[in-house]
This record gives sequence, C-alpha cells and structure tokens, in this order.
Amino acid sequence: MKKIFSIFGPTGIGKSNLAIELAKKIDGEIIGVDSRQIYNGIPIGTAQPDSSQLNEVPHHLIGFRKLNEKISAGEYVKLIDNKIDKIIQKNKSPILCGGTGLYFKSLKDGIFEGSHTNEDIRSRLEKEYEIDKEKLFRSLQKIDPDYSNKVHINNKKRLIRALEVFETTGKPMSENFDASSKNSRYANDFYFVYLKMHNDLLHPRILKRIQYMIDDGMIDEVEEIIKHKINISHIDYIGFKEISSFLNKEISINEAIENIFVRTRQYAKRQKKWFNVNAYDISFDLGEISKNDIVDKLIQIN
Repeated sequence: MKKIFSIFGPTGIGKSNLAIELAKKIDGEIIGVDSRQIYNGIPIGTAQPDSSQLNEVPHHLIGFRKLNEKISAGEYVKLIDNKIDKIIQKNKSPILCGGTGLYFKSLKDGIFEGSHTNEDIRSRLEKEYEIDKEKLFRSLQKIDPDYSNKVHINNKKRLIRALEVFETTGKPMSENFDASSKNSRYANDFYFVYLKMHNDLLHPRILKRIQYMIDDGMIDEVEEIIKHKINISHIDYIGFKEISSFLNKEISINEAIENIFVRTRQYAKRQKKWFNVNAYDISFDLGEISKNDIVDKLIQIN
C-alpha cells in the first residue's frame, strides 16, 4: 500500500494549498484533521477551505458537525478511518491535512480506553477554570507533572481534558497515553509531513489572513451565533470573543483584529511546541523551499 500523506503544521502556514496541489498530482482526496473546521456555520473564523478550493479537490470532514455538538478524539479517528476506506475503494489516494496535534497523535499512537467524555465532570471543571485556572493548573502539575509540561495554563481545552481523564480513569493523561494501543487501522501507513516557517514570515501571513476573514464576513458569522444563542464554549473559536466585544462597542475593530492576532500567534506557538516534541517522518521549511518543490519531493517518496 502507498503511504498516506499526513500534512500538519501551525495555523496560517498554507497546509490546505499544499494538500490540494499534492492531491492533484496523485489523484487524491483530502480528509480534514482539525478540531475547529469540523463545524458548520463558522467556515470563515475557522479558515475552512473556501468554495474554490473545495471544487478543486474533494474534501471530507469539513463543516459536517453542528455547532452545539461535541466530538471526541476517539470518534474522530474512527471517522477518518472510514473516510480512508472509502477513498481507497475508489482507487484514489487519501491525504490528511490539519493542525490539531492531538488528532494526529491519536491516529498514530491510539486512543486509551476511557477517553470518553463525562459531561458532568467537564462542566464542573469548565466553571472552576473560569473562577481560578491557576488552581486547576496546580492540580494538573501535582497529578501529572510530565503532561503539565506540555499544557499551557491558557489552553483551557487541554487542561480541562487532562483533569477530566484523571477523574474518570483514576490515571494521569501521560499514563493513559503510555498504555494506549494503535486504534487506526492505517497507523503504520501514515507518512507525517511537518510544515514549519520562521515567525518573521508566519506572523505577517497570519495577520493578512485575519484581515481577509474580517473582510469576508467574520463579523456576520459571529452575529449569527449570538443571535441564535448557540453555546460554542467547547470550540476554541479564536475571534468570537473579540468580535463580540466589538459588537458590544467595548473595543474598536482595529483592537479586535490586534487581539485576534495576538491569540492566533499564541495558538501557533502552542501548535509548534506540540509538533516539535512529537515524531514526524519529514519536515519542510516553507521559508526555504517552494510548495511545488515539496510536492515533487513527496511524489518521489511515494
């Protein structure tokens, strides 16, 4: 079986465009591996592939989930496996593409038993986080010092998940991962391609994309969520809080953009930290090599 290319890297680096160019060359279809892009109703704020990109190459697991629905990493791995099956049955090449490190790690290393969600525990921890996140982080440092080194105190989702797992399984997250088994049937076939770029180049790209999002209708997108009173606390939608503050006349649009820029840079930094400590098969610096050259090299590898 040919390698299943899995393209990942920080937000704004150009993963989607690279995956599309690769798919054109190897008769591929793209499977999204992104915890935000799975939701419908927020295509702009989550930088989902636009209509022209979706028309160029078939995409899967993009905008398929309702905003108020949660999804676990275990469920997502099963969905990806099913999509891979269907693409292979068509004699086409599946290509994974996204920026959610946990999903990529889950595909490769597996999901531990007990990775299900306990809504009561999670709801309580979310409330506690809003009151005193430092206290929760200290709890994580005490029960799982190894995993606490990988989680930033401001990463609400991962911090709460780690504590939730401990309460539901009686074991720290790091121990659960150590005991996990490969759940994806294709774990040995994935070929992980890590895209990186120096911040001097990445940050201007991020800012430019944020401005494009605003111009493209991100404000209307946030207004719709507020209008229908949809709870999206489980989605780390960068920009929702900032645009909401703008709509409430608490800050100017320029201040909103700057705040989104800061949070997105912080998110990219966390992504890089995650990716750098996890194994990958090959990496490319997009500041040193062109997209077309990367595609050519991957075709040779395959």
